[in-house]
Amino acid sequence: MKKNLSSIIAVIFMSSMAFAQNIPMDASVRTGTLPNGLKYYIKKNTLPEKKVDFRLAINAGSILEDENQRGLAHFMEHMNFNGTKNFPDNKLVDFLQSIGVKFGQHLNAYTSFDETVYMLPVPLDKPGNLDSGLKVMEDWAFNATLTDEQINKERGVVLEELRLGLGADKRMSDKYLPKLLHKSQYANRLPIGTKEVLQNFKPEVIRQFHKDWYRPDLMALVVVGDINVDEVEKKIKENFSKYKNPSKPRERKSFDLPNHTETLVAIETDPDATNSMVQFIMKDEGSYTPDVTVEQYNQSLIENLATQMLNNRLRELVNSNNPPFTFGSVYHGGTYARTKEAFQGFALVKEGNQINALKVLLEETERAKRFGFTQSELDRAKSQVMSNMESSYNNRDKTESDVLVDEYVRNFLEQEPMPGIAWEFEDVKNFLPSVTLAQTNNVIKKMVKEDSRVIIITGPKKDNVKMPTEAMVLKTFEDVKMADLKPYEEKATIKNLVKPFKSDGKIAKTETDAKLGTTTWTLSNGAKVTFKKTDFKDDEIVFSARSLGGNSLLSDADYNKTQFAYQALTEAGVNGASKAELTNYLAGKQVSVNPYISSTLEGISGRTNQKDLGTAMELLYAYFTGLNYNPEAFNAYIVKQSAMLDNILSNPQTYFASEHAKFTNQKNPRFIGILPLAKDWAATDYKKAYDVYKEKFANAGNFHFYFVGNIDEATFKNEVLQYIASLPTTGKTTKFKDTGYRSITGDHTKVYKKGKDPKSLVQIVYSGETTYNEKEALALAALGEVATIKVIEKLREDESGIYGGGARGYMGKVPYNNYSFSLSFPCGPENADKLTKSAIAEIQKLIDKGPEQKDLDKYKEGEINDYKTDIKDNSYWMNAISKNQLDGSDKYDILNYQEKVKALTVKDLQDVAKKYLTKNRVVATLMPEDGWESAPKKETSAAVKASAVK
Repeated sequence: MKKNLSSIIAVIFMSSMAFAQNIPMDASVRTGTLPNGLKYYIKKNTLPEKKVDFRLAINAGSILEDENQRGLAHFMEHMNFNGTKNFPDNKLVDFLQSIGVKFGQHLNAYTSFDETVYMLPVPLDKPGNLDSGLKVMEDWAFNATLTDEQINKERGVVLEELRLGLGADKRMSDKYLPKLLHKSQYANRLPIGTKEVLQNFKPEVIRQFHKDWYRPDLMALVVVGDINVDEVEKKIKENFSKYKNPSKPRERKSFDLPNHTETLVAIETDPDATNSMVQFIMKDEGSYTPDVTVEQYNQSLIENLATQMLNNRLRELVNSNNPPFTFGSVYHGGTYARTKEAFQGFALVKEGNQINALKVLLEETERAKRFGFTQSELDRAKSQVMSNMESSYNNRDKTESDVLVDEYVRNFLEQEPMPGIAWEFEDVKNFLPSVTLAQTNNVIKKMVKEDSRVIIITGPKKDNVKMPTEAMVLKTFEDVKMADLKPYEEKATIKNLVKPFKSDGKIAKTETDAKLGTTTWTLSNGAKVTFKKTDFKDDEIVFSARSLGGNSLLSDADYNKTQFAYQALTEAGVNGASKAELTNYLAGKQVSVNPYISSTLEGISGRTNQKDLGTAMELLYAYFTGLNYNPEAFNAYIVKQSAMLDNILSNPQTYFASEHAKFTNQKNPRFIGILPLAKDWAATDYKKAYDVYKEKFANAGNFHFYFVGNIDEATFKNEVLQYIASLPTTGKTTKFKDTGYRSITGDHTKVYKKGKDPKSLVQIVYSGETTYNEKEALALAALGEVATIKVIEKLREDESGIYGGGARGYMGKVPYNNYSFSLSFPCGPENADKLTKSAIAEIQKLIDKGPEQKDLDKYKEGEINDYKTDIKDNSYWMNAISKNQLDGSDKYDILNYQEKVKALTVKDLQDVAKKYLTKNRVVATLMPEDGWESAPKKETSAAVKASAVK
């Protein structure tokens, strides 16, 4: 007995010791701190190959600004792209583009309240690129030149970014943020700053910010990629150790989001608001402390399980035939302040239903608090957590560098643990089974509070919509507390989607393509299956199924009354199971299967892994053979969509897109709008859409299925024979057809007026029919990239007139041979005409002289850089091998693309500019409504994160 008791005590002691242990640091990451305090993280990672990802994290953001510096943390981020010691003026972007780094797409940065982070991926295909990347990071950290000239030029760009934040959301947030950030410095330090400061600050003010906060002891350098760790560490020590901290450094203070006894309520409306929302925040009593011990890590896991179960209940309501909101969720996590976490809830609702949505969020939370969860709910949540963790673990050796660097940045800035996926997987696998309902139930009780609460309600201002009052909001809390609630009733779970059956399907023919590495089976029902085995990921399979035809085969009348219904068909579920039941059935499985009908195709897209391939095939089979018919589910979908779309045209940009689409499609009887409005839903025929779907998916013999990933051929073959070879077929072959309808042609200039804020948008489009030419198609795409470079240089860097903009060239064969070249940018209405002329002048230069060789070379470097990454991606291959079925293109394009890009010449681009950019030009401009000139001049934006480039 004594021996047994001693053993029990030993086990308890060992368990407590395990919980008291600190979370380990991932041993595969080299970390260190230089004598000046700069921290570094280095890891070798070969995905993608011959590339390295850099991050420079600075533990300083807008919260540290003085009153006369509001907006200058973000402005400083911009200035690092406008002149440094080794890259004066705009030479940095120019150099990085020359080695294949695309401005905005690859090269980027952001400023938030508490941090500034710079991001730079660099290809390592040329000697010296690693050193160049480190030199950029060094200059960003310490060597900004901050000349008067460059500062003053950048003011216009930053003010244009501020302009982008104007609108209904900004006007409402200006009113509710003082309550959301009650008595907090965060309310006065939004990263974008104030127009007054940005226009008028003296250059020495931003230099002082840089001197105070861009210092080694507030920085971390992260380097992850196909590198030699020892070599990189040596270079960091040699190049970054020489920099000193100020002799009297300013204190890096932390700022709180204070608690309060009262419940603060903000109810805000705006005539231009596009949707209705409700949000609650219940602040934690104490300050946030990062997880340090294993016990803390596991407690966070318990919290995640609890909120996941609550969200599963909310999702069940959303998927019901009487949804209380379009979307609703809760979570426990960070707020604007690093030092404070909170239990938070959010719902997107139909106008006028905010109080009911708040009531549902609170009732479900109260139900969980009073009665707890059920064992089956906990089991389901555990399986979801374990499945996600297992997926990450299985792909641990194929994790992209850009995922890893962000984790290390969070470790530096927020002290988030970084034990590595192997440790996390083992801990979760061992701890998860021991989690009890008592533990998860207790979590909700601790999260829900009666003080330090903030409620935010927003929506459109309409005479026929009555908004709730503060008294009604407070009464809702009291009503829920006293409500006669019943415990959650667990729904019966389905055991399988498809009843077991014996398949007689066979493989009638096998073909292989050694160049592409694909195998194609023609099945006994006529369906074709092409698959490619890859090792790009260790546990990922992507797939699609395509049949030519789509809704192009419908009459105009049938098309118009069904076009918006197809997206709603899956709301009904399959084989008698509702969408909610289907969601529960798929919990803990890595399965995504999505059927669709487009203008030229009917098909399915999906993603899974080896373990869940059978379930994915089962669901694919069910969507072909057993889609439910449920008008109530369809009507519920309309209700949810209406909450998002009923007021969408209040948004000036959406209004502009809608009105301009009406103009360009004025001769197309199949065009009734870019988004379904109430009148469109009223004219929609759900039964007709359902019948069209059933007819199209009853003919599997017209489908070609594609699978790419780490496929086990023997297992895969069995699943194909069971679920694809057994699908019904009619023996009929269909193809899409050209309806003959076209957009308007000729030169046109249109101006649309919407909105009260001084914001404009310019869109210049050249389009029409042509004879498809593969070389011209590539040249036109390249011309779009080159034009983007010139637009950024001219309109942003030279004229300081825009924040961002770009061009795109395209040529296609479906449904008819066509081309388009578009250029667009947002700007101030006072500059719209001038900048439009500048943009057209840049296009004319491309026509008259062709692009500069250096710009074409930048395009080539960037495109080839992307290609080398994409060619190791399953989805990229999926798109490549399925493209031929639709447009008849060369199936080996994916193998020859790099050579075709290299072969492009300046003359090729000039030729397509001359051919396609001299006619059929439509210039459309969005302007604010009359009177914008007299709008208030002092603005601030509610943006909580500002970026130098997009």
